[in-house]
Amino acid sequence: MRKNIVAGNWKMNKNLQEGIALAKELNEALIADKPNCDVVICTPFIHLASVTPIVDSAIIGVGAENCADKVSGAYTGEVSAEMVASTGAQYVILGHSERRSYYGETVEILEEKVKLALANNLTPIFCIGEVLEERQAEKQNEVVAAQLASVFTLSAEDFGKIVLAYEPVWAIGTGLTATPEQAQDIHAYIRSLIAEKYGQEVADNCSILYGGSCKPSNAKELFAKPDVDGGLIGGAALKVSDFKGIIDAFK
Repeated sequence: MRKNIVAGNWKMNKNLQEGIALAKELNEALIADKPNCDVVICTPFIHLASVTPIVDSAIIGVGAENCADKVSGAYTGEVSAEMVASTGAQYVILGHSERRSYYGETVEILEEKVKLALANNLTPIFCIGEVLEERQAEKQNEVVAAQLASVFTLSAEDFGKIVLAYEPVWAIGTGLTATPEQAQDIHAYIRSLIAEKYGQEVADNCSILYGGSCKPSNAKELFAKPDVDGGLIGGAALKVSDFKGIIDAFK
């Protein structure tokens, strides 16, 4: 059975002390009121080794926001999947639209990152989604199908270890949100592509998260859709009351 997951992407926010404080506050809130879904926080690299030991791993998983596409070596400023795993982190966000657009990450680069993450027992949260012009041209299906090429080279067994996150790029930080019906339509389409490639059982077991301006006010309606298995949360993950409001949509 696929899991319901609410994952927070802190992006480039919170210094180390602020990040530790946020993680502690969230941990206390969720110990006091246990979540009815898996919860993950993905933090900047420098936070990982400090945050991982202070959260209850039975309640909160910790992940990185990226990793390198190389094993090790002379790649100044890069952080490998092995390094991420050595902190105790269990997840890594890969293919986020900001990485694709600002840093030129390609299908081939992301394929390498996914393989290295899996080789180091990290669960990739693999992001796909279209920009506004592509949505307006009704090319969203074509775009997500092309982006899935990075993970469709995996064996069925390895594909079963990843989480997908659909992010309508036009709805990130813009205040726009896909309607629950729009989210359901494309999540169902993504699941149909997985079924074509790997069979219905693999498709049914894959968690697909929604990643576009999800808030406490709209989370319940989004998560009620049959093919929406939770959210990859940006800004609302930086405040415990907001993040917990989204987590509570599964209660």
